[in-house]
Amino acid sequence: MCGIYITNIPFKEEEVIDKLESISFRGPDNLGYERIGTVSMGHLRLSILDLDSRSNQPYSYNHLRITFNGEIYNFEDIKKELLALNYNFETTSDTEVLVKGYLEWGKDLLAKLNGMFAFAIYDTDKDIVFCARDRLGVKPFFYYWKDGKFEISSQLRPLINSESKVSREAVSIYLDCGYVPSPYSIIENIFKLSPGNFMEIDLNKGTKLITSFWNLKQVIIRDISYDEAKKELHELLIDAVKIRMQADVPLGSFLSGGVDSALVSAIASEISDAPINTFTIGFEDPKYDESKVAKQFSQIIGSNHTETICGPNDAINMLEKMVEVFDEPFADSSALPSLLLNSVTKQYVTVALSGDGGDESFLGYEHFDKLKTFNNIRFIPQRIRNFAANFDLYKILGGRPETLKGVLQTKNDDDFAWNTFNGFETLQVIKETSWFKNYNGYKIWSSDSIQRMADLNIKLWLENDSNVKVDRSSMAYAMEIRSPFLDFRVIEFARSLPIEYRYKKGLKKRITKDILSKYIPEEVFNLPKKGFSIPLGEWIRKELKEQIEDALNDDFLKSVPNLDILKFKKQMHLHMTCQYDYSFNIWKLFVLAKWYEEFKLS
Repeated sequence: MCGIYITNIPFKEEEVIDKLESISFRGPDNLGYERIGTVSMGHLRLSILDLDSRSNQPYSYNHLRITFNGEIYNFEDIKKELLALNYNFETTSDTEVLVKGYLEWGKDLLAKLNGMFAFAIYDTDKDIVFCARDRLGVKPFFYYWKDGKFEISSQLRPLINSESKVSREAVSIYLDCGYVPSPYSIIENIFKLSPGNFMEIDLNKGTKLITSFWNLKQVIIRDISYDEAKKELHELLIDAVKIRMQADVPLGSFLSGGVDSALVSAIASEISDAPINTFTIGFEDPKYDESKVAKQFSQIIGSNHTETICGPNDAINMLEKMVEVFDEPFADSSALPSLLLNSVTKQYVTVALSGDGGDESFLGYEHFDKLKTFNNIRFIPQRIRNFAANFDLYKILGGRPETLKGVLQTKNDDDFAWNTFNGFETLQVIKETSWFKNYNGYKIWSSDSIQRMADLNIKLWLENDSNVKVDRSSMAYAMEIRSPFLDFRVIEFARSLPIEYRYKKGLKKRITKDILSKYIPEEVFNLPKKGFSIPLGEWIRKELKEQIEDALNDDFLKSVPNLDILKFKKQMHLHMTCQYDYSFNIWKLFVLAKWYEEFKLS
């Protein structure tokens, strides 16, 4: 887990060092810098494997230089292949395996890798920079490109300068999503390399070429019994956990009241020779607290458990930290307790396993239930649904009027899936839609509407929300998080299973719950999931009210491109007077205001 940097812009050494130091929390163990001809390379190291300085980066082998962030979990297997090809090794790190594997196989190395990664390799012989990002976008990759000049970094901050301008298009997208999805960034001419892609920069020609090496594919359902699927998945998860427990530093596991973290922690406990360390965040508000269930889990699996109870001030105090380390506006409020959890966990371990990714593949979110409900009404003729949308049904059915109207007017299940993540309503004056084309694959990969929604969940929300939250929240405290459910083998296996193995008659995550029952009694874990959320709506009306009203003044609102100011002001009034919950929209604008304040850009 580290920070990478490479450029052919002729910055002075001290300028590059300053850029790296602006995100030094990503790698406090070593800051490396090297200039090779016209190319400057830098690296921030968080030492996890081979703690010796011999594995510091940029790392050199023959005519290759590498700066690499992440972990290659199957590096020992690849190393054996290279040893058979007469390669020798001077370290025990995955970095050396990566660079020598590239020398041997070139871009074909990517198909061999099982891990989370973002790296750049400079070939001094060919004057080419080869870069790649992992399949699911676990590790971040930002790049600036203009007229053959490039700059690459793990985070956005080192790439921002006095000439940077805010992207109006990205702000518009953020107003609906609450994040800026790849390939966009909040800054013009700075982009994200999309997951499962590699980029080749030819320094002689001044060109770049981006190519996909992995993506979700057309679903082919396997002919496999439920019991066989359960056995195979269990074995796959055991291996996914096992290869993620390789570390030369202390390791633990996050443990909430949910199925996914419980299953990961239980498997890790079985594999480990000693009791593992588990960590959980609880909340003072019992409506959001799962700490008692997590404690039960820990007692059953025999872990050394650390529990931290979070009050309003504990989370709110993380707001400035969030703005500092996220670099882009990011409106998932669960980032606040995530930061707090990592700050506590770092006192005990440097690596933690997590259950992230389980809900996406094994259909654990409530929106899968909502899609089933929508599928029951979508056969009602559109004209009748449009007519019904004009009545105040929300007064009977509950919810916000815009959302209910949006649902009734949604044409089909694919649009329902899209609106689930992009909003049934908009804060934009003119809705920005050109970016939709980057995520349309979900419409064709499966004939089942639930799987199509799961695919969009993986491609859009998982990368741009969940993975961003996990990376920035952990890196803020020099923590490395490893998620077995994000093993691409698990995701591909899950997509090959019949829907009813994962979601049957409203029972979500059926198969993973059955596996978990081998470790923890079903009556203990089969409780309603509360999610890793905070009582944001109440905090906006109370603890955060003064800050929010100060930040969201008329001058700021007028500065936000494409914002429907009158609509937002009405929503804010309705929220503050307890008529409806518009906390997400208010939080989006508040976070955006804090971001503008931090970076002072226009």
